[in-house]
Amino acid sequence: MTGEEVTETVGKFFKAWAKGDADAAANLTNNNAAASKVFGSFAAADLTKVKIDQGKVSGTSVPFTVSATVSYEGKSKPLSYKSELKVVRGKTTGAALIDWQPAVVHPDLKEGDTFAVGQADDPQVEVVDRDDKVLTAEKYPSLKPVIDELLNRYADKAGGKPGLELWIERADASAYNTPLVTLQKGEPGKLKTRLSATAQAAAEKAVKLRPESSVVAVQPSSGDVLAVANNRADGFNAAFSGTMAPGSTMKIVTAAMLIDYGVVSSAHGPAPCTPDAMFRGRTIKNLPGLQPDKGATLAETFSRSCNTGFIKHIDDDKLSDSSLTDEAAKFGIGLEWQTGIPSYDGSVPADYNERATNAIGQGTVQMSPLNMASIVATVKNGGTFLQPSLVPGSYGIKRAHAPGISSHAAQQVATMMNITATSGTAKDVMAQAGRGYKGAKTGSAEVDGQGKPNSWFAGFREDMAVAAVTQEGGRGGESAGPIVATVLRAGS
Repeated sequence: MTGEEVTETVGKFFKAWAKGDADAAANLTNNNAAASKVFGSFAAADLTKVKIDQGKVSGTSVPFTVSATVSYEGKSKPLSYKSELKVVRGKTTGAALIDWQPAVVHPDLKEGDTFAVGQADDPQVEVVDRDDKVLTAEKYPSLKPVIDELLNRYADKAGGKPGLELWIERADASAYNTPLVTLQKGEPGKLKTRLSATAQAAAEKAVKLRPESSVVAVQPSSGDVLAVANNRADGFNAAFSGTMAPGSTMKIVTAAMLIDYGVVSSAHGPAPCTPDAMFRGRTIKNLPGLQPDKGATLAETFSRSCNTGFIKHIDDDKLSDSSLTDEAAKFGIGLEWQTGIPSYDGSVPADYNERATNAIGQGTVQMSPLNMASIVATVKNGGTFLQPSLVPGSYGIKRAHAPGISSHAAQQVATMMNITATSGTAKDVMAQAGRGYKGAKTGSAEVDGQGKPNSWFAGFREDMAVAAVTQEGGRGGESAGPIVATVLRAGS
């Protein structure tokens, strides 16, 4: 191969390429069909003002630099890159030809790849909180399954605008296309949530130090879910979908029932705390170490978490086996909730055999932290139930509706929770929850086969209601309590 042949062939090749003559350029290679397809896509991609600067020839190898202008929909940007070719002698014609390799036209091209220009793929979607702060699984690990589910359901409602690009269209459908020039950046879509980045950060921090814990924060005045976090080995979103006995946090519902049904007129009505109580042949006791008080009021029994003070009222003629079920339904429990992602909606069966144990959060009652946070939110919201939601109603979710509890019952239960937070079983924990009007209820739920009970805690401060559970965490204030206090202290 002579130097003159190399120079002449390369010159013709570069000239045809620069003019956009795909056929002429392809005919100067030793694989016309493959080269023609690539050069055709190069010309069709609105690449103009093509200039090719040849480098120093080394035998039959020729380095070169390509510069061009990419234009699309009134947007233009330069493109520049380096490549190299080799001149060989044709096997049949004996003529000097460009040895065809896709990388001749661009170093990133592979067999079968072509150029394309236009709108990029669907715009990126950002999941944002109530103040448009971006929420990512990297920053908020607990949110990964939540974010994945939200994107799966609502990405098409997030808006956004795709960018304009020149890219390499890969022949391998499993490979990602390679952007070469961005003519106009796209605008990411925003998938809006009701979450609070501040509350979520606090929830993530709180559960991190306590294995097998879950927490949910709800804004009582709106029903917005402000935070949801889990720290579980199985990755399960127990905060929303857990099905567990809530222990004495259930006494919030039971206390509301006693007042709504007129069994006790107020928080200051009688509820004697005896050493034990009998109901339908079953003896129920208090937690070890709890001192009896036959003169206790409902508020005192509630704040000390005395089981027997509640059990003695369960057999009142004003109540039936379904009364607790009906009262729970006023809190929205057992309805079909649409929160934006799958959730468990709670269950309080009308159970003849478990009427007493259900009243203290054992038996057949099942709740998630989401349910308990909503129950507290209903109390704090004056008795009005607003079904918790993660996303705006404009995304097509239909909130469940329930009548709520009476404003009198809500006020009395809030008072009992406030006493519990300031002088009862939740006093030490809630001292760390921040200032302002606050209330709480502790709980521990015995579970067959577990060495320690599940730790429950539910509370409110200002316009935030929070509930948490730590499996095998012991008593309510020991594990779940500090989680709730941390989130309440952060506020919304």
